[in-house]
Amino acid sequence: MANAPVATMREKARKVAPKLIDLTEKVLFGDVWERPGLSKRDRSLITVATLMSTYRPQQLRPHLQRALDNGVTQEEIGELITHLAFYSGWPAAMTAAGIANDVFEQQE
Repeated sequence: MANAPVATMREKARKVAPKLIDLTEKVLFGDVWERPGLSKRDRSLITVATLMSTYRPQQLRPHLQRALDNGVTQEEIGELITHLAFYSGWPAAMTAAGIANDVFEQQE
């Protein structure tokens, strides 16, 4: 169920930029995310931090779910948001906290 919004987003983008989705699936998730240098858990922490800091709420939601699936805890996500509030701004942190709350509620 958690993958349904991601699939919908990808299919919408595929209609406009099919090569972008091809690269997303084959290079980003097929190669970069599979490299042995970092765990998927660490990659998720880095990705969530980057998406929050650069205020990318639409991409943050599915990556929060991916982070949970990759072993990041809700408490760790809360700490990440709190820590980054001082580096990326309070509005970005408040938005991320609201999105995280929605994602966490879907887990219950």
